[in-house]
Amino acid sequence: MIPKDPVMLLSFVNLKLRDYYSDLESMCDALDIDQGELTEKLASIDYHYNKERNQFV
Repeated sequence: MIPKDPVMLLSFVNLKLRDYYSDLESMCDALDIDQGELTEKLASIDYHYNKERNQFV
């Protein structure tokens, strides 16, 4: 289960991307997360996925 709070979600997602997954799509597939909903929720706190850095910045 992923955090519902956007700030906690940001920390969770960036940790997973850094330590376990090579890109956002792989993480979303493995964890059964809707990529659109995830990016929308993090965009609400002005964080966007940076493919080169493989994290939300």
